[in-house]
Amino acid sequence: MEAISKDVLSGNRRALARAISVVESGGEEASSLVRALFAHTGRAHIIGVTGSPGVGKSTLVDALITECRKEDLKVAVLAVDPSSPFTGGAILGDRIRMQGHTLDRGVFIRSMANRGHQGGVALATYDAVRMLEASGYQVIIIETVGVGQSELAIAQTADTTVLVLMPGSGDDIQAIKSGIMEIGDIFVVNKGDLPGANKSASEITASLELNSFKTDWRPPVIVSIAETGQGIDQLWSSVKNHKKFLEQEGLLESRRLERIQAELSEIVADIARRNLKESLKSSSEVQEVLDGIIKREVDPHTAARKLIGSMFDQVSTSK
Repeated sequence: MEAISKDVLSGNRRALARAISVVESGGEEASSLVRALFAHTGRAHIIGVTGSPGVGKSTLVDALITECRKEDLKVAVLAVDPSSPFTGGAILGDRIRMQGHTLDRGVFIRSMANRGHQGGVALATYDAVRMLEASGYQVIIIETVGVGQSELAIAQTADTTVLVLMPGSGDDIQAIKSGIMEIGDIFVVNKGDLPGANKSASEITASLELNSFKTDWRPPVIVSIAETGQGIDQLWSSVKNHKKFLEQEGLLESRRLERIQAELSEIVADIARRNLKESLKSSSEVQEVLDGIIKREVDPHTAARKLIGSMFDQVSTSK
């Protein structure tokens, strides 16, 4: 891992691609790589772009890349796609929609499978972001698989969250009703050349005015046509203004603390799931607990607490 780490720090794109593959696979190699590069992370502006399938997220991201490159910023995109139920690989392959930047050495685009992970982002996304930061990328855009009540993790992963909607799809009304509005720092009504775009933007703005905000930031509502680039300069300006606001108000660090807390919770839960899965196959103690549940000698809640205590004991004694 030492050789890969050095190559990643030097900006070697092949090493970076391999490093992301390592953290996607998980295990001790991934942990070792993160340990080696962790001190070189935490410097990029992480932008989350989310919204229902078909609203034009990938085209919007492609246009955002262009704005970043105008300022000579190194930009990376992690397009988190649904997983194939057969291979576990990414299905959509959003890189196809961003081919215009393929030859630009200041742009790195990678599709990642969410591997069935709830929350719209893959569990390995946190570490993939670290690999990109260590390699010198200043702006990292995470495009999620979609948006819904259970897919709000992007708000915890990103510094700035852009929620993309489109007129005529019912997404705008659904967003207002479902509470998804709370995750957006910036709202974009894309495909602004469709009928009802300005009406949708007005309804979202009116809904936001009724919200009670935790900070002084008021999410702008932007009408865009990503295919032609209309409104993208305004979007990029809003993204930069949001970052500046977070820095001036001391909120950037608090957001990142929340991200670390969320990540730790997911890592611990993932380790517990894997340990339990192995224990279900091989541990005689777990088999006894299962037999006890079947015989109605112990209830599942009590059994679960007993297993958790046993697993933590095993972790502490193995150190």
